[in-house]
Amino acid sequence: MNILGISAFYHDSAACLVKDGKIFSAAQEERFTRRKHDYNFPSNAINFCLDYSGIDSSKLDLVAFYDKPFLKFERLLETYITYAPAGIKSFIKAMPLWIKQKLWMKDYIQKELNYTGKIIFPEHHESHAASAFYPSPFHEAAILTMDGVGEWTTTSFGIGKGNEIELLEEIKFPHSLGLLYSAFTYYTGFKVNSGEYKVMGLAPYGEPKYKDLIMKELIDVKDDGSFKINMKYFNYCAGLTMTNEKFNKLFGGKPRKPESKLTKREMDLARSIQDVTEEIVLRIGRYVHKITGMKNLTLAGGVALNCVANGKLLREGIFEKIWIQPAAGDAGGAAGAALAGWYKYYNKPRIVNGVQDSQQGSFLGPEFSDEKILEFLNADGIVYHKLEADEIPQIAADLIAQEKVLGWFQGRMEFGPRALGARSIIGDARSPKMQSVMNLKIKFRESFRPFAPSVLAEKASEYFEMNTGSPYMLIVADIKKERRKKLNTGEDNLFGIDKLKVVRSDIPAVTHIDYSARIQTVHKETNPLYYKLILKFNEKYGCAVIINTSFNVRGEPIVCTPEDAYKCFMRTNIDHLIIGNFLLNKEEQKPLGNDTDWRKEYSLD
Repeated sequence: MNILGISAFYHDSAACLVKDGKIFSAAQEERFTRRKHDYNFPSNAINFCLDYSGIDSSKLDLVAFYDKPFLKFERLLETYITYAPAGIKSFIKAMPLWIKQKLWMKDYIQKELNYTGKIIFPEHHESHAASAFYPSPFHEAAILTMDGVGEWTTTSFGIGKGNEIELLEEIKFPHSLGLLYSAFTYYTGFKVNSGEYKVMGLAPYGEPKYKDLIMKELIDVKDDGSFKINMKYFNYCAGLTMTNEKFNKLFGGKPRKPESKLTKREMDLARSIQDVTEEIVLRIGRYVHKITGMKNLTLAGGVALNCVANGKLLREGIFEKIWIQPAAGDAGGAAGAALAGWYKYYNKPRIVNGVQDSQQGSFLGPEFSDEKILEFLNADGIVYHKLEADEIPQIAADLIAQEKVLGWFQGRMEFGPRALGARSIIGDARSPKMQSVMNLKIKFRESFRPFAPSVLAEKASEYFEMNTGSPYMLIVADIKKERRKKLNTGEDNLFGIDKLKVVRSDIPAVTHIDYSARIQTVHKETNPLYYKLILKFNEKYGCAVIINTSFNVRGEPIVCTPEDAYKCFMRTNIDHLIIGNFLLNKEEQKPLGNDTDWRKEYSLD
């Protein structure tokens, strides 16, 4: 039985094929179109999912769309009427797409897929809940979903047992933790629905000087974590911006202009909204545990990508175990919708082992055989060295130890926003200069941004204050105290970005200024080659940690194809590219050609 899940028309459109209850393939549309956060109908992602399974749309038993368009339209109309005439510009801008496409979603899907079968429309947060619970390793668990907004819901929780999901309580628009965080993303000069993780990364540089003001003026939070937003400071209901003049006055100025210099004000704002978010998540977590009585928790929705809050929730010990959907945002809604079709619509039994999830490491995207890679290399006259499979881990480990930066392109592309060792740029975590080199010369992004460590799962507790797995890079934990470096005189008094200059541990390239790290534990069951690489690096050089960042530059999606990987390799200061069984050395490559304006192709936020 083949079920296709689709998410589209907001941001991060995606498709997922569930085959006999198993997630068989999944990908975001952006990886194919090369438009970051592409919101258009995911035709390319759908074609990949069907082609990978060797079927066409006539073999589909069910199509599931991740939300209910008519409910969302109802919310849109009611909101505009409530705020009229203030929202007329926004209304005029939004209506054409609704009239042309969104209201006729069933017809649109049928036409695009040449499909005449059954189509179902789970609610948005039901799709999030399904994406959180069904792939988790738990027989039963609490479910918590938090995002900007679905149809009306912005936060919900419930219980999953067997193949059943029941959502118990919800918070509705315009009261939204996700939109509150996005408002500060906008105000600090970053791009909404894209730059929230930058705010999270900037937070440790600041002080929570605005936290009390936020809690007093912007949001009323109860002990159970429920909250109400004071809408007089916000513009997102009816306007074309997130905040308004009252917000500007409250925080002493207009929003930062994108790309302008970051000041202490932005750092303090980032820290303040991060602290507020963490406190609300903890209050909600305690309440959900109290109401459900569950030992385990599953999470989805865009707020679940806040790995700092996730780490605090885990360390509080409210729940024994936590599992987070790696494609927690709207892309994961495609998977949730398809799984809801299998378990809820068809009422199929759910079998779990209590240990291993069914997300398969989230390696669910396209893969390319050595024959396909060789075909590309030869067609473009690219210089390469053929490697034997068992040579790759040792050669890669040696190059990393020489402080070379490697592009790493292996196996199936990851589903979700994180590179997990299939489409990654990797380097030596022990190098004090590597964080700066990779940010400025390879990623072309802000110098303050931290990098994540990939660590052998069984060695994680030797480096970090954690005793659980984090395979999807969604939990932040502190560096072990015994690995921290004693600061020299004056180093603890440095301000802002200057704090980056301090070597804080024996793995400085992945140690954030507050001694934290966003950890990926690497498991030999889900990514054996990447595991072997880090294992070899540990055997030869005594370190079970390497840097892992996504294989892309700022403003560009993670690479998908060999051609994408080669272009990114050539347009940056990556030293070597290991693609399948082939090693490419930058010094041996001919120039890419007339490519000086390539960055104009991308919307660099």
